[in-house]
Amino acid sequence: QVQLVESGGGLVQAGGSLRLSCAASGRTFSSDVMGWFRQAPGKEREFVAAIGRSGGNIWNVDSVKGRFTISRDIPKNTVYLQMNSLKPEDTAIYYCAARRPGIGSYYSPYQYDYWGQGTQVTVSS
Repeated sequence: QVQLVESGGGLVQAGGSLRLSCAASGRTFSSDVMGWFRQAPGKEREFVAAIGRSGGNIWNVDSVKGRFTISRDIPKNTVYLQMNSLKPEDTAIYYCAARRPGIGSYYSPYQYDYWGQGTQVTVSS
């Protein structure tokens, strides 16, 4: 069956870096838009970044621009989120998601069809 499995989360001090990975299996995701979302306690799930099938189209939320970089390795069916200059407000569970390209906002979690189980990122001050 289709699975998205995140890894790479952990505890890091403010200013540090983490690299999240999302390995997809069950079918090829080369044509899908792959996204990263996050959810902090008591808050709604928030869009972080997404990347198109060729890697040429990238979308980021303003709060992570210049700090986070999304990328993908299509042969490995894997998407990454490199997070630099981490801040305490980046603390959340980070989720990987996938959807087909087309109609619907890439910023909305409701437009994604597949989700991983999430990985915790905690940034201490």
